[in-house]
Amino acid sequence: MSVAAEESSGTRPALSRRRELGAASARSMLLTVLGEFVLPREEPVWTQVLVDVLGRLGIEQKSARQALARTAAEGLLTSDRAGRRVRWSLSAAGRRLLTDGAARIYGFGTPGPEWDGRWLVLLVSVPESRRQLRHRLRTRLAWAGMGSPSAGVWISPDPGKQDEVAEVVRDLGLDEVTSSFVGPFGAIGEQAAMVAQAWDLAELESAYEEFIADFGDDGPADPDAIMVRQIQLVHAWRRFPFLDPKLPGELLPRAWAGARAAELFESLHSRWDGPATRHWQQLSALD
Repeated sequence: MSVAAEESSGTRPALSRRRELGAASARSMLLTVLGEFVLPREEPVWTQVLVDVLGRLGIEQKSARQALARTAAEGLLTSDRAGRRVRWSLSAAGRRLLTDGAARIYGFGTPGPEWDGRWLVLLVSVPESRRQLRHRLRTRLAWAGMGSPSAGVWISPDPGKQDEVAEVVRDLGLDEVTSSFVGPFGAIGEQAAMVAQAWDLAELESAYEEFIADFGDDGPADPDAIMVRQIQLVHAWRRFPFLDPKLPGELLPRAWAGARAAELFESLHSRWDGPATRHWQQLSALD
């Protein structure tokens, strides 16, 4: 979801275990909880419920309350009081943000259309002296799933990204130094070599393998533990739609770990969602 913008930098999003799949900030974990259990309903949730659930995820109470305040200050939450107690609801902006994120997360594992072999190629000339602009361009194009096999060249096997990429170019004022074309790979060079230069698929696959190792056991049976594990599952998975350019199968290694990871995510979320939701509702009712 769009909160992952704070997790992206450089030519391609970083994939290190510690930075991407490790301990999360209180705010990002809060957004995962809100997306899983508050977004599907229109019922407000008490502060203590959120603080307690975040506590189960290793977030200290002070950090949890700061995350709530920060998220509200950003306009994603609204609050109302009942005596000395406070309860929280998603604002219209918060609901839009999490709805967009949910669509990307849960639609990510579905197979894409058959690839027609065409590439979108973008040529952008930004002087080395304008480093901040170069960084912004790299970040936003990588965010869109583009890869860069060499300086000033960006590629994607999805020509349908032209409008999205054109918007990036316009926003950064680079129209006059940018050109593009669409077409199949030519007779010169090797397509596989170009892909290897543009994206670090080995690093991405390693991250998928770690996800599979983390969640590949039988899982918990206790409702409270299931709820916690589901939150951890979604929180770990939600980064992949922003890290993975979702290349066609023809361009991926054999037995691609991303496909196995997607199957595991869908299977576990389907199994855990009912018990986790019922337990969340019980906690909300008790409070």
